[in-house]
Amino acid sequence: MSNSEFVQPLSDMVLNMPEDHLTEFQKMVSGIPDLVRLTFGEPGFDTDAAVKQQMIESIETNQSHYAESQGDSKLREAALAYFNDKYDLQYDDISDIIITAGVSEGINVVLMTLLNPGDGLILPEPVYSAYYGALEVARGTKVTLDTREDGFKVTPASVERAIAEATVPVKAILLNYPNNPTGVTYTQAELEDLAVVFKKHHLWVISDEIYSELTYDQPHISLGTILPEQTIVLNGLSKSHAMTGYRIGFILGPHAFIQKAQMIHETLTFSLPKVIQDGATAALTLAADAPLAMKQAYQRRRDWLIPKLEAMGFEVMEPAGTFYAFAKVPAQFNGDGDAFAKDLAFNGKVAVIPGSAFSSTTKDYIRISYAASDDNLHEAIERMQAYFAKMN
Repeated sequence: MSNSEFVQPLSDMVLNMPEDHLTEFQKMVSGIPDLVRLTFGEPGFDTDAAVKQQMIESIETNQSHYAESQGDSKLREAALAYFNDKYDLQYDDISDIIITAGVSEGINVVLMTLLNPGDGLILPEPVYSAYYGALEVARGTKVTLDTREDGFKVTPASVERAIAEATVPVKAILLNYPNNPTGVTYTQAELEDLAVVFKKHHLWVISDEIYSELTYDQPHISLGTILPEQTIVLNGLSKSHAMTGYRIGFILGPHAFIQKAQMIHETLTFSLPKVIQDGATAALTLAADAPLAMKQAYQRRRDWLIPKLEAMGFEVMEPAGTFYAFAKVPAQFNGDGDAFAKDLAFNGKVAVIPGSAFSSTTKDYIRISYAASDDNLHEAIERMQAYFAKMN
């Protein structure tokens, strides 16, 4: 290849796109030997045997051709029945659902379908950092809503304030619950109050419910049941069925929206492999109860972990869902979660994610994942206790 410089520039969008701080931090600590990682949102469980067996059978029967672009009919039927039954959704037909390459593709499809260049999207912070990149790709504009003063929850008043202070027309809000990174979720009454504001301002509501199965102490309520005509529901099998690598996501929404979103999906992915979709069908039918055991394990770990963190001086709001603890760093670290996370990784041999990966307003926090295994979690806490003992 020639070493001469090619000067035709790339797009302004990609040149100005900021680094994802979450992945950037993980790259920085990746070379540390003997590191215990409490960073990934990846279940430490094996995928159910029924899913694997179905995929083996699909391979052996040569299910190697293009699948239906919107998603295999059997999978869409299974997903519709599963989500309608579990969350009392009322989607009528398999034409109301798209099978995507995880919720990650789903977010991109939805934002590119909804937003014109410059349209405002309310992003309640702290927020999963990949949303920022998806918004850049869709050429939308972030409208910040800081949830910190309200216990990390979106409220009707905070939505009204965000809309009033926005410098662009606000078209949609992206609500993720149970929330990554905080673990907060919403009651029926809270969602109904929010729906009044969303309806008043004619907002599209993008409801990322990927952690819905991991809601501990109350039933998960989908916004799709409360405001179906304005809500686009995103879900998937990564967290619920320990299938992160399978990349199975679902977009459910009003029929007219789904028709147009399918056009974007076709340009990005066309279709997922039939073998994987067959496995996903098995997950929703033969392994429909698999999430329960995982949820019970995560709840047990949460109940063990929170007192340990508090004893070390962290302030932690007990997560109502997910498998994350969002913890304010102890006073001796001067509110610097980045410095704490870096020092803990290099000198304590434990990796956590600094809160700045999710918002500039939570630089004094860290996110701790308790998804991997009991052994990893116990080892990490022992190392953290030893790290603090050396500090004192």
